[in-house]
Amino acid sequence: MKTKIFFLLLLAVNSFIYAQNNLQGTVTNLVSGEPVIGATVYLPGLEKGELTDLEGRFMFNNLPTGNHKIVISSVGFSTFSDEISIPSSGSFDLSLKPSAIEMEEVIISTPFHQLQSDNVMRVARENVSTLSRKGAITLTDGISQIEGVESLTTGLGIGKPVIRGLSSNRVLVYTQGVRLENQQYGDEHGLGISSKGIESVEVIKGPASLLYGSDAIGGVLYLNPERFASSNATEAEVDANYFSNTQGYQGSAMAATSGEKLKFLARGSYATHSDYETGNGERVTNTRFNEKDFKAGIGYQDQKYKGDLRYNYNRSNIGIPEEMGVQSTDKEPLLPFQEIDNHIVSLDNKFYFRNSSIDFKVGYQFNDRREYEDEHGHEEEEENHEEEINGEEEANEGEHPALEMHLETLNYNLKYNFTRFGKFETIAGIQGMYQTNSNFGEEILIPDAITTDFGIFATTHLHFEKWDFQGGLRYDFRNLESTEYGHDQEEEFIPAIDRNFNSINGALGAKYDISESINARLNLASGFRAPNLAELTSDGAHHGANRYEVGDSNLDNEQSFQLDLSVELRNEHFETYINVFHNNIKDYIYLNPTGEMIDDDLVFQYTQNNAKLYGTEIGAHIHPHPLDWLHWETGFELVHGELEDGKNLPLIPANSLTNTFRIELEGEVVKKKYAFLRLKNVFDQNRVSIFETRTGGYSLLGAGFGGTFDLNGSDLQFTISGNNLLNKTYISHLSRLKPDNVANIGRNISVSLNWFL
Repeated sequence: MKTKIFFLLLLAVNSFIYAQNNLQGTVTNLVSGEPVIGATVYLPGLEKGELTDLEGRFMFNNLPTGNHKIVISSVGFSTFSDEISIPSSGSFDLSLKPSAIEMEEVIISTPFHQLQSDNVMRVARENVSTLSRKGAITLTDGISQIEGVESLTTGLGIGKPVIRGLSSNRVLVYTQGVRLENQQYGDEHGLGISSKGIESVEVIKGPASLLYGSDAIGGVLYLNPERFASSNATEAEVDANYFSNTQGYQGSAMAATSGEKLKFLARGSYATHSDYETGNGERVTNTRFNEKDFKAGIGYQDQKYKGDLRYNYNRSNIGIPEEMGVQSTDKEPLLPFQEIDNHIVSLDNKFYFRNSSIDFKVGYQFNDRREYEDEHGHEEEEENHEEEINGEEEANEGEHPALEMHLETLNYNLKYNFTRFGKFETIAGIQGMYQTNSNFGEEILIPDAITTDFGIFATTHLHFEKWDFQGGLRYDFRNLESTEYGHDQEEEFIPAIDRNFNSINGALGAKYDISESINARLNLASGFRAPNLAELTSDGAHHGANRYEVGDSNLDNEQSFQLDLSVELRNEHFETYINVFHNNIKDYIYLNPTGEMIDDDLVFQYTQNNAKLYGTEIGAHIHPHPLDWLHWETGFELVHGELEDGKNLPLIPANSLTNTFRIELEGEVVKKKYAFLRLKNVFDQNRVSIFETRTGGYSLLGAGFGGTFDLNGSDLQFTISGNNLLNKTYISHLSRLKPDNVANIGRNISVSLNWFL
């Protein structure tokens, strides 16, 4: 008898330990009562999502006990957001209200994973597929279509994000949940990430040091990787793109499969482009580039734990344009060119408890940057022996890199999320980075160095019926230690440095729902940036920029304070918003011409002065009901930047106005048909720094159309789009080729096919 009782108790305990928390339900149309097929049901805190089936049903298994947010969204319906308790009693059935308002998505880059309409901080978000169907050639080309974001370019293959006039080390890029470190201080150093395998882009505009530490003084570009397949499903995708201007093509293939707990995906991509052609018919020599990219992920999730292991390898070969020369459609870069290998490994661990969770992310990156140059441009003694060894030099030209830098970075981020503490939701954590830079080439841009970061922070969110408040504090410490290069009496001597930097920063924001359709946001935030190695140690010619740069080892932190105010209105007929910002930066670091010349190069000294940037973004989207298929979007962007003495900051984007008309229709043979017509007007940029050239205004016309064929259970999506259709000859103010009067890309027609299996 005792044995039986013991056995029954053991069975009961075992059943309790391994009992699964499930959630199931049905999503229907509030008006017609029909099931909503393909609706996204998402649990943001768990980063777990499912799609409704043909009967509108969904099911989650292995959910942790506690209170969780749930978001249900579908095109043509108002997005639903609420909180549920797990385990739940009964089925979770919901009727969505039809609406012409654009479907909302959950914002991942902010700490509490909320819908944009619930977020205290306004964050710009775009799906990469949307940017691609507008004709974007690269990822940086695509992000320049987001309001408040531009790209600093050297041809098409090299692009750097510019957020409200700030770029390089003032803008952080996050991918796979970890900060991207790829020598981003350099003007000719691009992202090194393929758009394939990136699901969406989020942009935090303004200081984000509270969440991300040093270098987020201008904002954050957050790249969300594509998701795993739904539970117990297998997916595949093959796509191909052709670009007429560069005679370039891009191909990608993806496969993903998911069981109840274990998930896997892999994607391989290849792209190659010739020199781009300007509006006047010239090809810009050595703007050609090619790229190989591989991404893979393994995921696991049960009731108490979620793990996401990701790996990305990218090999880029990018020509560096110097002068207009040979007219060719070859795709192999000429000298000089960069060859870059970038490896990113990240592991995201989440442990779930009742009403709280721990998130521990760790990432490792290895960036191998090699630059090959013409042999005749190296040392004078080699020139003296050119006749003697000319044949050998020609044979070995480009064989060994003139510049080779290995950058290894270890990141970690530990956060504890109190999902409930009265009316507060609070996150506390620590972040850190350990980084080494090593040189192996004959040229040195920055010395061998070790960078160590440590930060501790806390942020909280308080929700009321009409008010939301969010705030936090953070302390950061950075140690930067470099080794001596050369000897004291040599011309290229770089002394060792050992500097400590620290800063305390905070943020406070509020959102108020003035009415059901109008809300206002006010955010105050401080941020900081420690000077980088180039600013501290430079003492030599920068051939790509045709200048001699001199650093200052005594530079201090940049410290910023930004005020950001936005008002947004949304109803079934239109949406409109206005953002105004003012960003004060103390001890802004910039290059200042000294008037001296060294070896025919003008000397520029890194120095500091207070600066300010201010401007606005205004937008509207009209979709009059019942003509829900008709859309008109307009957006205006303005940013000014100046030093305390009134001089203009360099590389500030010109003001612009963009208008887009588009139609979206459903059909039987061709589903999700669309067409658009876009006109972008860029104004004169006369507010330039003392060593910049002015640029004139221009207008660019773009158009496109596409749709989706249903092929017996698989979808074939096609897109045809054109940019600069009138083949305008123009020069962007953020093009690094403008001093040589080299125009930007002319007319480009892109064709894309995506087959979803």
